[in-house]
Amino acid sequence: MALSATIFKVQLQVSDLDRQYYADHQLTLARHPSETDERMMVRLLAFALHADERLGFTKGLCVDDEPDLWQKGLSGEIDLWIDVGLPDERRVRKASGRARQVVLYIYGGRTADLWWQRNSSALGRLSNLDVIEISEETSRGMAEIAKRSMQVQCTIQDGEAWLSCGDQTLHFTPRHRTNQE
Repeated sequence: MALSATIFKVQLQVSDLDRQYYADHQLTLARHPSETDERMMVRLLAFALHADERLGFTKGLCVDDEPDLWQKGLSGEIDLWIDVGLPDERRVRKASGRARQVVLYIYGGRTADLWWQRNSSALGRLSNLDVIEISEETSRGMAEIAKRSMQVQCTIQDGEAWLSCGDQTLHFTPRHRTNQE
């Protein structure tokens, strides 16, 4: 018998002072059996940092040719492709050809550093790609607050972010990677 996804319900309140975007989102996240709480919470963070009424979660890990999140235009074109993790460089190049903008959220500390060293020169040639690293401390802290039912507040100001759930608050600055590093 195949394992089924675990469902998480999230009430997300976003206050993005940098983009002047303020909204509440009722989200349902399906955590694939092979996905960790840490990865799922980085997906949630990616949603919060790019929140928009047209941004949505996809089938993700279940489908090879879809990102974790995407935002499509009114005529079906992919405006924003967001992936989480350390994907193969070929996948990122393919996404770059399909979408107007590609954002990749990497995490995992030293593992993410090694992935970046191996892929930065090839990925640096993609003009529509933004690689953002979430520190290991932040991603693990987010995994600790994961619950099947969550009320999460995300505040973004001057490139910094605060993620609050219950009495826990994480403060962090997403690190934008460039191929000069």
